[in-house]
This record gives sequence, structure tokens and C-alpha cells, in this order.
Amino acid sequence: MSDLFNLKPSQIMVYSTVWCPDCKRAKQFFGEHRIPYTNVDIEQDKKAFAFVEKINSGMRIIPSIIFPDGEILVEPSNAELANKLGLTTKAQFKYYDTIIIGSGPAGLTAAFYLAREGVNILVIEKGGIGGQVGITQTLDNFPGFDEGVSGNEFANRLERQAEKFGAEILKAQEVKNISREGQYLCVETESGESYGANAILLATGADYRRLEIPGEQELIGINVHFCATCDGAFYKGKKVLVIGGGNSGFEEGLFLTKFASQVDIVEFAPEVNASQILKEKVAHTENMSVTVNHEVKELRGGNKLETILVADRSTGEEKEWKYDGVFIFIGLTPNNVLVDGHADIDNGGFLITNNMQTSMEGVFAAGDVRANSTKQAVSAAGEGASAAIAIREYLDKLGG
Repeated sequence: MSDLFNLKPSQIMVYSTVWCPDCKRAKQFFGEHRIPYTNVDIEQDKKAFAFVEKINSGMRIIPSIIFPDGEILVEPSNAELANKLGLTTKAQFKYYDTIIIGSGPAGLTAAFYLAREGVNILVIEKGGIGGQVGITQTLDNFPGFDEGVSGNEFANRLERQAEKFGAEILKAQEVKNISREGQYLCVETESGESYGANAILLATGADYRRLEIPGEQELIGINVHFCATCDGAFYKGKKVLVIGGGNSGFEEGLFLTKFASQVDIVEFAPEVNASQILKEKVAHTENMSVTVNHEVKELRGGNKLETILVADRSTGEEKEWKYDGVFIFIGLTPNNVLVDGHADIDNGGFLITNNMQTSMEGVFAAGDVRANSTKQAVSAAGEGASAAIAIREYLDKLGG
């Protein structure tokens, strides 16, 4: 049997597409560690596409990576890849002046602001560098990039800038716990390593919120998605529904028109909350429509989306809509689990801060995880700078 569809190939096989950010991250991971692999673009090979569905129980999930021993990793984190390959996942030292958790614009901006002042910095990132920005198709609203910049390139620039000033970046580890041991804060990673610091910055961002309705969980990865950049190309010439009438829903919906023949947006509230410029863009896009005051109640189907049950909130009438795929953009859930029960949060779970410091002494927050942040890359970078200044003042008071 050819290695292409062999569950015990002679070399690592990466089933991917050219537009998938997680695929790029996995291939970059292999490249950085000089590990040979064979890439298979499933969009160019129907048999490979079917093979990916087969090994994932009908789901089109990429990257799907098959190793010579027959083990399959699906959408693996860098830590999982590192563990599988037996790579070292330890930082250089056991103690740092400040540990930053998260490598989005907030985390990396704080890293190079502090590092350039001689503060010993460790950045810990469980996934791809750049966070949400790293998987953005084009960033065209960040000052200084008049022609726009890809999220991947922007993230790489931030990484190089942080490392230029001496920040250490640990890419393949997830922080499992934060605790205090005497005067020090202690960070424990999933590999069991423990690092001490005088200050910690949480730049952990937020994840897309789910509908929590029947059928959603079963169809995630098949016909339900949370990233147009990641999964939009699966719907070339097809009809998709975007749930959510805010800026994210409208921006992602416009991006989906590059692939789908029809993109419709549905909003729960009587009015959409997107900016005026986005509303005008959607209104002038022929293959887009917007429906308000409708609630999506159920996604029906077994291994494939068949119908969507929707209720008109003004009349109570229930309808069945047919779409090939659903993209959900209804807000964010903050990644606050590391200080859950130890730091004050607002009603949405976002961390409340005073001069960027949470109610947990020595623990700061910046970016999407912080209450009252604007959830924009440029403001996240600004918050990173503000957090760096606040941390520098805090360390000075400690005599560090």
C-alpha cells in the first residue's frame, strides 16, 4: 500500500490544506525541529479527502497527522507533538522576574517592553504564536500597516521582536496551575515543570462562545465551525449560515463569500450590533442577507447537518432552514480558569483589574481576558504595554 493512505507510513504524513492555520503551525513545528514529513493537500486529492473523513469518523478535521508507528494525532497542540516526538519542553531557568501566559498582541507586547528594560521574561504559549490574531486572514486596522498584513506574519514579527530583546518563549506547553509559595508565584505546566516568578501576566485571551443547543456538539468539526479562515474553504459553492450579528459575524461572513455561493447572517436580537461600515458592506454584497430577531434552537442531523430549527421571536413561528454549514460568532468566553475562584471577575467572567493588576496580588491581566477590554488587536497591544509598565512598577516596589 502506498504511504499516502498507510496507517503505518515510513515517514510522518500530514493531511492538511494550504489555508489552515493549525496545519501551518504543525508543519512549522516540524520544520523548526528539523523533522522530515510528507504533506498531503486534501483539497488537491479526493482520495486523501475521503481518507481524512474515514479516520475521523466522518469529520473533516485537519491537520490529521499519521506517524510511522500508526498513531494518529488530530489537531494536535505543539505540546502533544513535542511529547509524541520526545522533544524537550523545559524552559532554561526555574525562576523569572515575570512569566507571561499567552502570546497574542498583549502578551508579546508586554514581553518586549519588559525584556528591553532588562526584566527576565518567560512567555508560555500552549498553541500557535499570536492567539486569535495569528489565524486572522488579513489585519488591516492596525496602525502602520497601510496595506494590511496577514495574521501569521504579524504574529511572527511580534515573536521576533520579543526574542530580539531577550524574552524566552516556551511554545509547546500549557499552564495547568498558578499558586503562591511564600513571596513567589508558582506556575506549573502540563509536563509537570514548575517555574517561579515575582509577577505573572495573564494574556490568555478568550474563546468563541457556543450556542449550547441540541445537535451543536455532535456536529462541531463536521458542519459547525467557529473560524471562517480555518474552515471556509470546505464550502466552495455551498450555502452557509453565520450565527451572530456583531462585528465578528459580519467580518467572518464577508470572508466566507470568497468560497460560499450564499452567506446568510441570523441575529437573536431585534437589531444587529455590527459597525456601520460592516453593515454597508454586507448590504452591498449580493450573495448575503441578514435576518434579525430569530433564535436558532436546534441543529438537526446525525453525522451531517440536515436542517436548522429556527424560531421567529416576534411571532413564535418555528421554521426549518437548510444550509450546508454553520459558523457561530456570538461572543467570547474568557480563559480565566487559572485564577478561577481567586481573582475578581465581572458577570461575563472577564478579569477585573486595577492598574492592570487583578485582585490576586502579583497577577496582572491584559487583552481579551480582561474586563472592559475592546477585543481588538491594537488595543490588546496597548494593554500589553500598560501591563508592562504596571509590572515594572510592581517589581520596583518589591526591590526586584
